[in-house]
Amino acid sequence: MGSTLKNSGLLSLGAIAGVAISMQFSALAQKPVEQGMPLEELRQLSEAYDLIKTDYVEPVSDKKLLTEALTGMVASLDPHSAYLDKKAYRDLREGTQGKFVGLGIEIAQSEEGFIKIVAPIEDSPAWRAGIKAGDLITRINNEAIQNLGIDEAIKKMRGEPMTKVTLTLQRKDVPLPLVMTIMRQEIIQKSVKGKMIEPGYAWLRISQFQEPTVDDMAARLAALYQQDPGLKGLVLDLRNDPGGLLQGAIGVSAAFLPKGAEIVSTNGQLANSRQNYLGTPEFYTLQGNGDALARLPAALKTVPMVVLVNTGSASASEIVAGALQDYKRAVILGSRTFGKGSVQTIKPLGSDTAVKLTTARYYTPAGRSIQARGIIPDFLVDENADGDGLNGFRMREADLEKHLSNDRDKESAASTREQLEAQRRLVALERKRKPLEYGGADDFQLAQAIKHLKGLPVQLAKAAMAERPPVAQATPAPTPANKAK
Repeated sequence: MGSTLKNSGLLSLGAIAGVAISMQFSALAQKPVEQGMPLEELRQLSEAYDLIKTDYVEPVSDKKLLTEALTGMVASLDPHSAYLDKKAYRDLREGTQGKFVGLGIEIAQSEEGFIKIVAPIEDSPAWRAGIKAGDLITRINNEAIQNLGIDEAIKKMRGEPMTKVTLTLQRKDVPLPLVMTIMRQEIIQKSVKGKMIEPGYAWLRISQFQEPTVDDMAARLAALYQQDPGLKGLVLDLRNDPGGLLQGAIGVSAAFLPKGAEIVSTNGQLANSRQNYLGTPEFYTLQGNGDALARLPAALKTVPMVVLVNTGSASASEIVAGALQDYKRAVILGSRTFGKGSVQTIKPLGSDTAVKLTTARYYTPAGRSIQARGIIPDFLVDENADGDGLNGFRMREADLEKHLSNDRDKESAASTREQLEAQRRLVALERKRKPLEYGGADDFQLAQAIKHLKGLPVQLAKAAMAERPPVAQATPAPTPANKAK
């Protein structure tokens, strides 16, 4: 199995610009296609091409027409298949390495259509310039960006090292706009952080699954155990973790599960897309530094655990939550996850472009499909003591046009008109709320997780009884006899 993984390339499930995706860097053998081409449709394509070249109001280059045709063809399949031009291909590869050239900010779309600063990355150009969580970017290089997509905003802010970008910011309680000119630099993004919440109880956060994640997690866990050898409970925080490398998800899961346990499986048309991935070093070791998990305390396999998830938990983070839930190794607490359960294969086209193509679905150890359904927590808990804010109204996989169907379970319904109206009513209230700092003193869900670890009652969400899974879904640890394949 190890040689299969290494020969088939780098399998990953991740996110670029906050959109949950999964991908596989590979050179898999092509499946033979049926003989015969749709000649009539090809003739129409050729005629349309000629008409544009001769009759359009102004000249259009052959490269533009062919690139746009390729882009539209691939994008028509599902939300995660795409043609990657030179910059998009480079950004995708940088994202899995945990480094990129930019300003060093975590961002999201604001309710007003601007770009909201979730947090500046410590010691980044943005952090040194004084950008704060909650700031709104209203202009980039003096261009208005209201209703500009996150992908496009990121393109404008990223660039070559030591080049400048000017941001116009709106800050709460500051009457005039703030204008900052910031120098782009290479950003090293740490995906793991952790601390002791109180004696005996630790918090470990993974913000994205990158190449160094398993090693960084092992080092952080070892430090926490050194700080408090009598650890009574651990909270693994995967909220707003959009995914990343599959090796990272396998390694994180393997740290808490019996050695060799199945973590995830994939299934598609190609033989190489039908794989079972186990919690052994050949499936999670990337950097050639040996088995980072071998250095962890044995007690980590049995310490009581809670995993925090929300609507922004997607792809690789759903694999971890699903595996720990299937084996009953941890309690899952929070809100239903995004539902990103498909695998994409990155097929290079030449040296600097590629096609990202959906090639498989992935499944939890018990055979559950996450696609368009997500992971349902064991305890549904709102983000705040007085409600879930806008978290429950964020877009999920099932809301995306042309999303891949779930082949094994009923999907979650997309947002209804009533839900959208309720969202509009909440926007005004949420604007006044202080941005949530995960792991901070005001982190309500974390406080509920610690309560559960102590055996105390947890404040459940209002929707808990409506969304809680039936008892039959509490699946026992899978064995070859009971796995639904």
